[in-house]
Amino acid sequence: MIKSMTGFASLTRDDETATITVTVKSVNHRFLDLQLRVPPALGGIESRIRSIVQERVTRGRVEVALSVQQRHVPALDVDLNEPFLEALGAALDRARDRGHIAGAMTPGDLLRFPQALSIREKQQELVAGEDLLPRVDEALRAAVESLDGMRVKEGEFLRTDLDNRRELLADLFGRVHAASDSGMDGLKIRLEERVKLLRADALADETLVAQEIAKFVGRSDITEEVVRFRGHLEHWKSLSDSLEPCGRKLDFLLQEMNREVNTVASKAEGPGVSELIVSLKAELEKMREQVQNVE
Repeated sequence: MIKSMTGFASLTRDDETATITVTVKSVNHRFLDLQLRVPPALGGIESRIRSIVQERVTRGRVEVALSVQQRHVPALDVDLNEPFLEALGAALDRARDRGHIAGAMTPGDLLRFPQALSIREKQQELVAGEDLLPRVDEALRAAVESLDGMRVKEGEFLRTDLDNRRELLADLFGRVHAASDSGMDGLKIRLEERVKLLRADALADETLVAQEIAKFVGRSDITEEVVRFRGHLEHWKSLSDSLEPCGRKLDFLLQEMNREVNTVASKAEGPGVSELIVSLKAELEKMREQVQNVE
């Protein structure tokens, strides 16, 4: 199956107890490289997270970011600024001694001084309870499934392009085969002339003539390469139709096809063969670049 290695998904699950946000993105990579960013309280389930991702993804650099905000009854921290209160109390005592004020300071009076009290919401740590973990699991699975859907969709576009190029390869290689066959006539004429020269030599024997014919056949016949190249194209189609990830195998097939093209280039002769070989190599390179995106 042709599936892209590039994708992105983000979702949020919100209920009365917590807000769970999961972001998953993937890019090309030779192997599976999984990077996790999770709260420390969920560090114990990292292996579980990896397992869930690996159910859907076999290759690519995948980054998973998971955040959880639990809802709690607010808890407050109230701090007294004691040095300020001591200084304030001493000043008030002096004011009373001089008759400027009367009476004791009340809590209401204290609240009029923002420097006296510091009131803030207490930071509460995430508690990974039994009720939270299943929801994290569900949110992660949904995000990974969404990522996989995008990778499959991108893979469909890749499949269309690669199928078109595979058909073009078949056409180009068929034209090379036909051009090579038409070029055989010129090779045969040269062979006949070479054989006549050998037989004109009194010292030449039939063994030498046979060797010359064998060299000709080995140098010019591309039947073996044609059969292998067509086999590679059929194998390509079967891999693309399979449900298994095939990026590495397709890359290997391209290397094998390129090897066959190089061999044909050194053996085949005929009108336009060189130009066709150049076109074949150009298409193979374009396919190789595309296959780098296939899982």
